[in-house]
Amino acid sequence: MKGQPGRRRAAIWAAVGAAAVLLGAVACSSNNASQSGTSGTSSTGAGPRLAVVATINAWGSIASQLGGDRVQETSIITNPDTDPHSYEPSTADARMVADAKIVVENGIGYDAWADKMLASDPNPQRTVVSVGATVGVAEGGNPHQWYSPDSVTKVANAITAAYKKADPNDSGYFDQQNQQFLNQALSNYHSLIASIKAKYVGTPVGASESIFSPLSDALGLNLITPPQFLKAISEGTDPSPADKATIDRQIATKAIKVYVLNSQNSNPDVQAQVDAAKKQGVPVTTVTETLSPANVAFQDWQSTQLSSLADALHTATGK
Repeated sequence: MKGQPGRRRAAIWAAVGAAAVLLGAVACSSNNASQSGTSGTSSTGAGPRLAVVATINAWGSIASQLGGDRVQETSIITNPDTDPHSYEPSTADARMVADAKIVVENGIGYDAWADKMLASDPNPQRTVVSVGATVGVAEGGNPHQWYSPDSVTKVANAITAAYKKADPNDSGYFDQQNQQFLNQALSNYHSLIASIKAKYVGTPVGASESIFSPLSDALGLNLITPPQFLKAISEGTDPSPADKATIDRQIATKAIKVYVLNSQNSNPDVQAQVDAAKKQGVPVTTVTETLSPANVAFQDWQSTQLSSLADALHTATGK
């Protein structure tokens, strides 16, 4: 559950400030190399692996698969029980970022602490892949771009480009990894999306927050929850009474066929909606912000959630 935004930001910046103090010493400390993978060698004997850090494991899983045995990827936010919006970075996180050759950050206001770390330790040899910049979504937009299939493709290509820039001798290998990921690893994921869209396009659904919006768009579903409610829950602010009343009415009249809950971000208003939906016989299905379980591949995590959504839509519509 999210806390108050001002208190959360203060805690985050305090942690970042403490971490930043260590960056200068950390960057030149050989004792930290093993933590970020800079001393690792590839299984092919091709030489040192690229140290890659992702702020969230949704992108980290993709970065790891794209890099194969030429990279050592570490994700900062990995706990499925953590609300990433209120994450407080540690000095260990600062060490990893300082040592990284490539950093994949979400941007769009989601992991602003990463920008603070990067600014505290400028390194012209480090490449930063910003998801927001890559997909053209500015701060204030929806940060949950790993739920957009189009954004996933764009970010995967941007990560591959960063690998090729850092290790041009392995460009051919990275191109092969890219094609394998996009065309094979994601095949079931794309198949499920196409199937749900073909069968349930236009079906009215509700959601607890904005994390589901990009996927809902891709699936052709009609997400009728007030957008400002979705944004408020995502950002940890109070939704308006009018929006809450609208959702209560949508559930009570079964105007929505399925309710999609972000299980990593709930509050009393959301829990009341979940309880009401279940009471009315409206199927509730869940999504998470990080991989669940933490060691699952991005495509398997997403495919499992899509299958659950498809089951819920089938239960609600009989299709």
